[in-house]
Amino acid sequence: MGVSVKPEYIWTTKGDWIATRIGNYIWDASKTWVAWLDDNDVYTTDGEWIGSLSPDSRVLRPRSAARKPLRTDIPSAPPKPDLPARAPLPPMFVELTYATVDVLDEDPDVFKRISDMRPDMD
Repeated sequence: MGVSVKPEYIWTTKGDWIATRIGNYIWDASKTWVAWLDDNDVYTTDGEWIGSLSPDSRVLRPRSAARKPLRTDIPSAPPKPDLPARAPLPPMFVELTYATVDVLDEDPDVFKRISDMRPDMD
């Protein structure tokens, strides 16, 4: 998947607009940088892998997927973009099997959490 320069809307399977992708960065509706992409893999700004961006702009992962190691090579926070005020109607989504999880439907606060994989502070 090439780097997108125009906004790409990220949806839940229910059709809720959750975030916007610009380039390799993902922003929530309040223009807060919440995630970044490495290829199609989506990582929170804390470095936690949460799933992959699907061709229909959902964050999905296999239900039985092993957690990837916490990334420490987190990119610098990009400047805030000029995001659209609202999204178009969501596309029609392919139905998911039980083996696939829509991360943002199952865990809508995933971008707000600090990873439990981060070492404890002394």
